[in-house]
Amino acid sequence: MLSLANKTAIITGGGSGIGQAIAQLFARQGAAVHILERNATAAEAVVASIAQAGGRAYAHTCDVSQQIPVLNVFRKVKNVDILVNNAGIAHVGRLDATTEADVERILSVNVKGVYNCLFAAVPLMQHRGGGVILNMSSVAALVGIPDRFAYSMSKGAVQAMTLSVARDYMADRIRCNSISPARIHTPFVDGFLTENYPDTRAEMFDKLAQSQPIGRMGTPDEVAMLALYLCSDEAGFITGCDYPLDGGFSKLNT
Repeated sequence: MLSLANKTAIITGGGSGIGQAIAQLFARQGAAVHILERNATAAEAVVASIAQAGGRAYAHTCDVSQQIPVLNVFRKVKNVDILVNNAGIAHVGRLDATTEADVERILSVNVKGVYNCLFAAVPLMQHRGGGVILNMSSVAALVGIPDRFAYSMSKGAVQAMTLSVARDYMADRIRCNSISPARIHTPFVDGFLTENYPDTRAEMFDKLAQSQPIGRMGTPDEVAMLALYLCSDEAGFITGCDYPLDGGFSKLNT
């Protein structure tokens, strides 16, 4: 079960965190994995780890906010069975602390980047007779989170794109779903704490962890396991759905 043998998967932002975990798991399950990543060194390191484990992986240095380079990578890969739109950036700030430049930066990656990859992947999947798309959203699209205006806006757009693609390309046997994680313990979290709370890092880490009703942050591997199921043939009856992976955050927070 959950085999991805003979499948080709493109994973954006696969050089670290959630994207890395998805790339490594998909490769273990038999997929040929193509990582789109701005950080070439990080992407090559993940590819090396997959190759060492006996898998197949390839790195493509690419900024998903730029359509022509994205199209060139997808045309090079050609046979795309799975697309995971994972690349994204964060921003902390309320509306009155969010500049036009902040909005443009967030939208260029979190919204336009997803659009660019969808635009590149869908025709290839139509030609192959079907495919699976998984977009990485966030609980920020589901509930009001303080100081996350631009980020929440961008993830709301991701959910809208998920529904639109699922509906428009159902007849082409293209499924499209999304995952909405809460706080996941990634290198981004560690870097954020080190930069902003160098003297109280452990205390702040515990505070962030306890903000999930389940009492801890999620792990990249937990997100990867859900991603694997949604991109597998076993999930063939699922499309147009969002899955909160949030330790109860969106429903049980009081």
